[in-house]
Amino acid sequence: MSGWVWAVIVAVVIIVLLLIAYAAWKKRQSSTLQTKFGPEYDRAVTESDNRRQAEKELLERQKRHEALNITELDPATRERHMQSWQQTQARFVDAPAEAVRDADRLVGQVMTDRGYPMDNFDQRSADISVDHPEIVDNYRAAHGISLASDHGQATTEDLRQAMVHYRSLFESLLGAGSGDGRVSTVSSSGGGSSGDPSPVGAVEQAEGSAYPPSSSSSGERLN
Repeated sequence: MSGWVWAVIVAVVIIVLLLIAYAAWKKRQSSTLQTKFGPEYDRAVTESDNRRQAEKELLERQKRHEALNITELDPATRERHMQSWQQTQARFVDAPAEAVRDADRLVGQVMTDRGYPMDNFDQRSADISVDHPEIVDNYRAAHGISLASDHGQATTEDLRQAMVHYRSLFESLLGAGSGDGRVSTVSSSGGGSSGDPSPVGAVEQAEGSAYPPSSSSSGERLN
């Protein structure tokens, strides 16, 4: 065969190998995004025109997040927010709508203190999804209930569920990488401590009977 024929064959082989390598790279990228974002990956695919567009959007979230200066809370700030949450949750018994509104503001304040930009809600939830993909849908649900409550369209059970959702994100934001920054449990009276240093233990032990009750059972606690 002439030289130009061999040149064409070599070029075709190179192109095929490049295509195979690209396909393998895209598959690894998809797998990495699925592992990192979990249910948020599925949500992005469902809401996008196609998987490629969804993955592009998730990659853009990661790129934006890398440029942010997300920091851990210092112990004093963590304790202050913990006490604020205890007061907010205790308020639910007598004023559930106001408590949910306060919870929304408190979560936003913790995000601000951690370094998350407080742009529009969609951008905030996108930023949060990079670090907390497993609970960002809880944040969206809670925010939706809070907005509905502002228009008198949320039941007591809706509000109770919103508090559950807000608490899951609040605990994650407060407890992420806590390490030496953990604070002891603060009692509902503002003093004392227990052996559980985690935000979960602090909230649960501090509030006791002040947990928002379920509409089906006045003795049910947030879970």
